[in-house]
Amino acid sequence: MALAHKVGQTAPRHSMTEAEYLTAEQLADERHEYVDGQVFLMAGTSKRHNRIAGNFYRMFMSSNNKACEAFMSDVKVRARKHKSFYYPDVVVGCTDDDDSDDYYLEKPCLIVEVLSPSTLRKDYLEKTVAYQALPSLQAYLIVAQEQMQVDLLLRTETGWVLQQFDQPEQEIPLPCVDMQMSVASVYEGVTFKAAAPPDGENADDADSPVV
Repeated sequence: MALAHKVGQTAPRHSMTEAEYLTAEQLADERHEYVDGQVFLMAGTSKRHNRIAGNFYRMFMSSNNKACEAFMSDVKVRARKHKSFYYPDVVVGCTDDDDSDDYYLEKPCLIVEVLSPSTLRKDYLEKTVAYQALPSLQAYLIVAQEQMQVDLLLRTETGWVLQQFDQPEQEIPLPCVDMQMSVASVYEGVTFKAAAPPDGENADDADSPVV
């Protein structure tokens, strides 16, 4: 039985239960996300995408906060209220009572998603709603890979607030692990394509910013 359809295709008539999905996913050669009975095949990611996610993961792993643990891409987050299972690029858990399953977290504290053309709408809309419904979540970072831009959705006493970072020297607060990470560190090793120079400007003057 085919486990999933590609994003953009008509959804299959058969609706999977969560238990069926979790069992099939352990045997699958590719990763799939689950949304209210439907299963979606995940696209591959670029080297740039992986460098950015890896920079976050290494920063989290360098934390002295032994109560928290970071995972990359292969550990799911269960959004129970929205009947969904997602694979964040990086997820941090900081509680010792979230070990009921080896393959997903239900009480993440911080989530990072690196944008791709095929996931931009889903990361900003669908996943934002699902993740914000997780009582344990303190921060959701949405990270562009074509330019320097990090959007931080931060839980406060009065609700969620959006903070945006797009300058190399800016420091991004990372709750849960009690750290800050510069925008430059987020994009370490990443080279951006140079923008086309204005008319009359020498192309050699339009250097590609490199971090």
